[in-house]
Amino acid sequence: MMMGLVKWVNLFIIFHLFGAATTTKPIMAASDSSKFLNLAKEPWVFDWMVEIRRKIHENPELGYEEFKTSELVRTELDKLGIPYKYPVAVTGVIAFIGTKKPPFVAIRADMDALPMQELVEWEHKSKVQGKMHACGHDAHVAMLLGAAKILKEHEKDIQGTVVLVFQPAEEGGGGAKEILDAGALENVSAIFGLHVAPKLPIGVVASRSGSFFAGSGFFEAIISGKGGHAAIPQHSIDPILAASNVIVSLQHIISREADPLDSQVITKQASVQRCNATVSFLDDKPFFPPTVNHAELHDYFQSVAGSVLGGDKVIDIQPLMGSEDFSFYQQVIPGYFFLLGMENTAVEHLESPHSPHFKVNEDALPYGAALHASLAANYLLKIHQDLPVVKEKHHDEL
Repeated sequence: MMMGLVKWVNLFIIFHLFGAATTTKPIMAASDSSKFLNLAKEPWVFDWMVEIRRKIHENPELGYEEFKTSELVRTELDKLGIPYKYPVAVTGVIAFIGTKKPPFVAIRADMDALPMQELVEWEHKSKVQGKMHACGHDAHVAMLLGAAKILKEHEKDIQGTVVLVFQPAEEGGGGAKEILDAGALENVSAIFGLHVAPKLPIGVVASRSGSFFAGSGFFEAIISGKGGHAAIPQHSIDPILAASNVIVSLQHIISREADPLDSQVITKQASVQRCNATVSFLDDKPFFPPTVNHAELHDYFQSVAGSVLGGDKVIDIQPLMGSEDFSFYQQVIPGYFFLLGMENTAVEHLESPHSPHFKVNEDALPYGAALHASLAANYLLKIHQDLPVVKEKHHDEL
């Protein structure tokens, strides 16, 4: 009897261990993430991304005017056999790879350029006077297409649907909000985005959990005084003097007396000059919320990025005072944003974004493509492992 019981216990243990192994075994092993990087460096992927990046760079388009860029994206998606929705938010493209069924995970690239004249002299300089890709969005589009090419090669292994978001108008236009308002990302479980970082070494990524980028917005301040004659200034209340005092005083407080990473409260100084002031936030330009990374996605990002790049290439950094309209996605979807290094000091030092001398190190393209693909594919696997999909709570498609 005891021997029989021991056999049953042993069988139970073996069955339990076997069952645990089969339910937690990754369909895409961790090694596949590094394979994605090797694949992205292959000439048929890398050279293709470089060609796309240069075409977009030569023909920069401002927010909600990205018609040629969008056409190029759609042409390449057609060649890859990847279905998409267009137009979304005027020029946006939403594409799909995988089962076309839940769960859904999104990866995003912004497409718009800046209204500035390029001062970098090279073969693929902007052909459009007064417009330039001075923030790397051309590289972002190329990397997302690179991820699409890689994922399409592994589509049979994707445990759900990867949603590719080619977004217009990040530079002040709030294109992310328009994508959401169009209902293009309903039922998406998570979204990932990146931005090239010229001062971060190539092959290194940086981010943080929680608050990452600042919010931003536009306001109008009206300072009212009282007119008078120049010969009797004591009977007037000069709003020009008051406005000058406001600018100088507030600038002194924020830029000289306080840490810019600390929250500050400031009052208009017009009353010191006996003037009245009203402040109105402008409705015609959207207020960008702060970019806040989801805590659980931070742990997930570190794990996946570590498997792609190596753990020493994944670093935490302090919050930054720039802004990103990716924050609109994070208000309704768990989202994660990170910086992708591209500086090779042995070759050259790169200028900061929004400089007319800004350049992209195209050797960074495979890293972005591989990370996009790895984050998306492994996240769908993670959902299947951690939280089995309840189909009744999802539509069949986006």
